[in-house]
Formats: sequence, C-alpha cells, structure tokens
Amino acid sequence: MATVESVKTKDKKREKYIVTTMKRLFKNKLAIVGLVIVILQIILALFAPFMTAHDPAAQNLANRELPVFSDGHWLGTDNYGRDVWSRIVFGARISLVVGITAVSLGLIGGTILGLLAGYYRKLDAIIMRFVDLLFSFPGILLAMLIIAILGTSLVNVAIAISIWSIPTCARIVRGSVLSIKEKEYIMAMRSMGASDLRIMIRHILPNASAPIIVFATMRMATAILSTAALSYLGLGAQPPTPEWGAMISQGQDFMWSAPHLTIVPGIAIMLTVFAFNVLGDGLRDALDPNMDLQE
Repeated sequence: MATVESVKTKDKKREKYIVTTMKRLFKNKLAIVGLVIVILQIILALFAPFMTAHDPAAQNLANRELPVFSDGHWLGTDNYGRDVWSRIVFGARISLVVGITAVSLGLIGGTILGLLAGYYRKLDAIIMRFVDLLFSFPGILLAMLIIAILGTSLVNVAIAISIWSIPTCARIVRGSVLSIKEKEYIMAMRSMGASDLRIMIRHILPNASAPIIVFATMRMATAILSTAALSYLGLGAQPPTPEWGAMISQGQDFMWSAPHLTIVPGIAIMLTVFAFNVLGDGLRDALDPNMDLQE
C-alpha cells in the first residue's frame, strides 16, 4: 500500500513539475516566438510538396534570375531558373533532417559516455581524456577532417556534426550524474540490490533529462548552422540539392544582379538559428529548479 501511495505521490509531483515548467515557458515571450518559428519550419518540412508549385530542381533558363514577387515565383528564381521558394521550403526539410539526425546521434554517444564516466570512477579518467582529445580540435575543423576522411555528402555531414556534439553532451551528462548518484534514493536503490544498469536508466537518466533537453534544443541551432557552413564550403550538399548553405554559395556570384539568391537563404538560416537558440534559453529557464526560489 505504501508503494502505491509513493507512486501516486511521485506521479503528482511529476505532473506538477510539467505544468509549472510549461507555465514558465509560456511566460517567456521570446521563447514562444522561437517555438512558433520552429513549428512553422516543421510544417514546411513535412508538407513541402504541398507548399510549393514548382520542382526545386527543375530548370527553366527562360526565367533566369527573376526578382522577388515575380508572377508565379514570389521569391524569384535563381541563375538556372529554379524557383527560390521551392528550394527554401525543401531546404528546410534537409536542414531539419540533418540537424535532428546529428543531434540524436550525438546525444546517444554523449549520454552513454557521460553516464559511464559519472557512475564508474575507474572509467571516468579514460572517458574524459578521450573527450578532452575531441575538445582539442575546433568544432568546424573536426567536422571538416571527418568529412575529408568519409567523403562529401549530407550523411557524412550528420555523422561529423554528431561526433562534434559528443564531448559537450558527455560533460553535461557526467556533471549531472556525479551529483545525482550521491542522492539518498540512489543509495537506497543500491542497498536494495538494484543493478547498476537499472539505476542508471530508470533513476539517474530521467533526473538528468533537463540539461539534456536544453542541450539538444540549442545544439539544433549549431547543427543547422554547421550544415549550412559545410555545404557552403562544398563539403555537404551537392548541386542541385536545395540546401541553404549551398544556395548561398551558388548565389554569391550574382550578388549585384540577383541579391535575393543569397539574402533569402541567409534570412532562413538566421531565423532558424535564432528560433532554436531562444527556445533553448527559454527551456533552460523553465526547467531550472532554482526558478521557484526566485519567484
């Protein structure tokens, strides 16, 4: 009976925490703006074929470099006559897919390393030295090195960015594990004979989820920006793939005759990175337990 009551109490506390977190988040107007932009981008990515009237790769040399608000091409066309709006919308799909894939892989690797390093003192030094080795490379240079080894493609871009994300995630998770594993309820679970795996998965990881969620949200901004940068350098998306960084690279030669070819994808990147960053800031504040004391 006591066990049932404790479970009910725990569920009520969890529900209260979720409600309180959502209230805090919705008080942050800037975070809500970011959330709206992210939702709109997800809608564009999911329903891209229904949001456009043109094939993003279809060329029409008779309609080259049309300006914005042209008839049938409200964001104009590029130097090959391809519809810029279609390429922006399908580019949103590519950015999200690569970003989500890279962040997910980085979270998996970083969380596993962080859990092991934080829980097992013998593994801590070995894993942290490996993490320090990854940190010794500037992030974008590490990604370029990995792509140089694996080859140029969006798949390899996602792999490179995920490897770049692992050390930061590992340190965040390790720090949380070091504080959580000394809690009384964790020590009680050990005394009851619970296995290390059960303790880490069922009790430590859920309580370390807040910083992981914040990291994942803000890392999406970094992943999207890095994807665009690598594609701009010719290491990511290859023509005629409608990727924002590649679009800027292809349009920079037409800055004077058709500036929208670089300005439009540049604005798309800026808005997306801004949205994920302010949403991550809002989540960090909303998930911070110390906010209760400040309020």
